Amino acid sequence: MFDDMVESTDTRGKTKKPLTIFLSAVFQVAFLAVLLLIPLIYTEALPKTMMATLLVAPPPPPPPPPPPPPVQVVKIKPVAHLIQAGKLVAPKAIPKEVKIIKEEAEPPDMGNVGVTGGVPGGVPGGQAGGVIGGIIGSVPTAAPPPPPVKEAPKPVTPSRIRVGGNVQAANLIRKITPVYPQLAKQARIQGVVRFTAIIGKDGSIQNLTLVTGHPLLLEAARQAVSQWQYKPTLLNGEPVEVVTTIDVNFTLSQ
Repeated sequence: MFDDMVESTDTRGKTKKPLTIFLSAVFQVAFLAVLLLIPLIYTEALPKTMMATLLVAPPPPPPPPPPPPPVQVVKIKPVAHLIQAGKLVAPKAIPKEVKIIKEEAEPPDMGNVGVTGGVPGGVPGGQAGGVIGGIIGSVPTAAPPPPPVKEAPKPVTPSRIRVGGNVQAANLIRKITPVYPQLAKQARIQGVVRFTAIIGKDGSIQNLTLVTGHPLLLEAARQAVSQWQYKPTLLNGEPVEVVTTIDVNFTLSQ
C-alpha cells in the first residue's frame, strides 16, 4: 500500500513539472515584453531633459570676433600756394577746385573826408583854398562843454542830540528857583530831584521825566524847571533838540 502511494506521487510530479516550467517561461517572456513595450508606447512619461541631453548634440562654440578694420592712412596732398612773398605765382599743376578769394573792402575813413579843391593834410571841415595848418576859411568848432560839477552831499543833521547836564547848564539863560515846600522843611527833608528833559529848538523845556527825588520835593521842582529857558543848540548851523539831565538841589539853608 505504501508503495502504491509513492508511485502515485511520482507519476503526478512527472506529469505536472514540464507544464509548470512552460507556463513560467511564458509568463516571464510576456512580462519582459510588457516592460520593453511600455516605454515605446508611452513616450510622454519619459524624462524629456534626460532624453534631450542624450539625443541632442551640444551647440557649436560661438565664432571668434572679426578682426579690427585696418587703420586708413589719410594722405594730405600739399596745397599749392599761389601767393608767395606777397607776389602771385603761377601754379605748377592745375588744381581740381579753384577757390575764389574775396578781399573785404576797407571802411571809408570818415574822419579825413576832404573837400574838392582842398589842400592835402588840411583840417577836416575846412573849405577849398585853405592853407596847410591854417585856420583861414575853416569852420570853427565849439569847445566841448565842461563836465558838470557834482555837489558834495550835505551831511545829514540829526533832529535830536544828547548833551550832558553840566554842559547844557552853561546855555541856561533863565533859571527859576523852586519854592521850598513848608511840609518838607518841617520834616527836615532835603536832597536832589533829577529829571530827564527835552529842550526844544527854541530852548524851552518840552518834556520832563522824573529820574529820582523825594515825593514832597517833586512838584515844587517841576514847576520851577518847566519855566527855565536855554539858548538854542545849533548843529551844522541848524537848531536841534537836546536830551539832557537837570538836577534841582533842595537844602534847608534855603
